[in-house]
Amino acid sequence: MWKEEDNKLVRQFEFKNFVEAFGFMTKVAILAEKMDHHPKWTNVYNQVTIELTTHDAGNTITERDRELAAAIDELLA
Repeated sequence: MWKEEDNKLVRQFEFKNFVEAFGFMTKVAILAEKMDHHPKWTNVYNQVTIELTTHDAGNTITERDRELAAAIDELLA
């Protein structure tokens, strides 16, 4: 579930292993490039944390962040 923290949408994902986590990140990267909206993220082994905020809007949450979050959620459906 996405949380609003410090003007960002934040969510942590956990996978079975590093390969699954990296595969997920690859899919997110393709989505982000198509939407021209790139996340800040970290990956440690099987965990991926994603932060979404719109820098052009003064580092706040915008509809672009919500749309990317929903698209990311669809990858897991």
